[in-house]
Amino acid sequence: MSPLSLPRIFSTVHCDAEGAPPASRTVSALQSVKSAVAVPESELRRWRRTFEANAQTVIDGNKYLNKEQFVNAIAPKGDLSKIGRNQFGTLFRVADVNKRELVSWDDFVVFETILKRPDADYWIAFQYFDVDESGTISYDEFKNVLNANVGPDAIPFDFDCDWVKLYLGKKNGAHVLGYNEFTQLMKGLQGERLRQAFKYLDKDQDGYIRAEQFKKIILDIAGHKLSDAVIERLPTLTTLSPGGRISYSEVNAFHNVIKEMDMVARIIREATAKTKDGRIDQSDFLNHCMSSTRYSLFTPMEASIIFHFAGRGNGSQRLSQLDFAQLLDPRWKAPGEADVKPTAQVESLFHQIAHSAYNFGLGGVAGGFGATIVYPIDLVKVSFEGIHGTALTVTRPIACSTDENQRSTVVGQLLYKNSLDCVRKVFRNEGFLGFYRGLGPQLIGVAPEKAIKLTVNDFIRSRAMDPETGRITLPWELVAGGTAGGCQVIFTNPLEIVKIRLQIQGEAAKLEGAVPKGAVHIIRQLGLLGLYRGASACLLRDIPFSAIYFPAYSHLKKDVFQEGYNGKQLSFLETLTSAAVAGMPAAYLTTPADVVKTRLQVEARTGQTNYKGLTDAFVKIYREEGFKAFFKGGPARILRSSPQFGFTLVAYEYLHKFVPYPFNGPSREVETTTLASQREDMAQVRARNALRILLDVHGDFGRR
Repeated sequence: MSPLSLPRIFSTVHCDAEGAPPASRTVSALQSVKSAVAVPESELRRWRRTFEANAQTVIDGNKYLNKEQFVNAIAPKGDLSKIGRNQFGTLFRVADVNKRELVSWDDFVVFETILKRPDADYWIAFQYFDVDESGTISYDEFKNVLNANVGPDAIPFDFDCDWVKLYLGKKNGAHVLGYNEFTQLMKGLQGERLRQAFKYLDKDQDGYIRAEQFKKIILDIAGHKLSDAVIERLPTLTTLSPGGRISYSEVNAFHNVIKEMDMVARIIREATAKTKDGRIDQSDFLNHCMSSTRYSLFTPMEASIIFHFAGRGNGSQRLSQLDFAQLLDPRWKAPGEADVKPTAQVESLFHQIAHSAYNFGLGGVAGGFGATIVYPIDLVKVSFEGIHGTALTVTRPIACSTDENQRSTVVGQLLYKNSLDCVRKVFRNEGFLGFYRGLGPQLIGVAPEKAIKLTVNDFIRSRAMDPETGRITLPWELVAGGTAGGCQVIFTNPLEIVKIRLQIQGEAAKLEGAVPKGAVHIIRQLGLLGLYRGASACLLRDIPFSAIYFPAYSHLKKDVFQEGYNGKQLSFLETLTSAAVAGMPAAYLTTPADVVKTRLQVEARTGQTNYKGLTDAFVKIYREEGFKAFFKGGPARILRSSPQFGFTLVAYEYLHKFVPYPFNGPSREVETTTLASQREDMAQVRARNALRILLDVHGDFGRR
């Protein structure tokens, strides 16, 4: 054996092999303790902390767990669904290998290691039924353990039936079950109990039972898997067919639905994600089942039962994933069932205000980060839109413009040839800091801009969103985004006009030998009304930009990168790509409005065309420079807007992760209903899962 090979936690079970002596559980336990060195040290330390925190029984200086302390150590602290805490005590019998009603540290390590097995539920059940520790299970062991745990009020089970004889022979004790045989018996046991229960209750043998009898069967074999709402509606299964009674086919179909609940949940999740309204009917369910599996798992009767209980008696309607929650999750509670405390509204208002301030701050930081990264590109874009093609009478020679951006009605020479020429001249005349000329007002404006955009867009989307499906129609997505873009103009227009004039005057003042004016001078010069010059063009740009951007960003995340599907969270690259790609069409298609806005906000100089307003600017630009002029700086605008929004939103997402909301209260993010969202310790999750096979024997297994 290679020195790197680690010993197996458990040796191969030999009880099915002919002539193999049954392994002693004590010997197996000792071997498992020795092999525990293969367990990662961090996991052992975690198990040690759990053991030390709960082991209050001390004998001869050694700590032990009694039954109650053991349950406290392994049982989940939160919602136990339909599983009682005392039912976790059944696992104590498996952990107590020495039968002294105490679990030592070594025993605890062995038990936790068992729980890591992929077949821990079957392994636990096998050891529980193997009373004499022989490594095999006899007819008597199977019968005695089952009778001891189902209770006297349970529907009786015939142990002399042909089904049991097929596994354990025709004569009692003539055949014993090894581990692998036992797993197959346990898998089919619930179906046999269902058949026997129906036959026992069908006294006149007409193939039908009453509603209350059906409810009794289901509560015995699967009550722990169903929510209270579904349990209360179990008698309504009689409404699916005339006669007011329930056939064996319907009972068996309902049991198949419960048995395949995980597959039901998967098909519902995938099918609802593909529909436009986030809802499905029975045809959608069956069609997706047929297309996503090699063999159809569900019959039309089973689909009818699923939709009957999810639809609260109306199985013909289209249902959302929330409707199915009462069938899929035993912890389900109808929305609004929770008691509302008198202080809830005040507390909610406080947290809403605090959360808004929290998001406002993070939005400002993220926006400043994104704006700083792309600001040099923005400076080049403004230069091309604002003064590229502008005639300037200067004493030193200046290179001519390209034909694409040149105005036809001016004389003189042009300031920049192209983007590279602009970069070269700015760096030569002003140095590296010249690329960040006017950055201050830009950073001041980023916080309100991002905060307003995100807040207004989220607010409208939340009001227009279907509360059951979480979906929003495309028209409302456009309205939410457009309104968000329009609301930001009241804050951003004054800051943009100051920023643009600071950017424009820098290079021109350098060439003319003048001293650039500061932001305060520009504000005084413009006045209050002047700060909103070009606001109409700004609205014309920002409303469609946000109307395009936010829906595109949302659909890229959801439809392309599958955000939220099976709890998926987007990676850094996926978030950056979604935000950047969404900004491309939004930036380019709104370039004409951005060109007009820039022309209106730039201070006119000698030889430049003056614009009286939005319409006049459109007409004169088209007449003097042609249609192509409206897309001046379009590529530069894409190069600026795409990475800016990409880095801004990535920064925003990661700031939320690394700078969490400091106060208690409801989170802004959507809560999921999956077990993973409960953040239980994995050891506790394994302990709960280890009870699955025993609970399938009877929902009350271990309660006595």
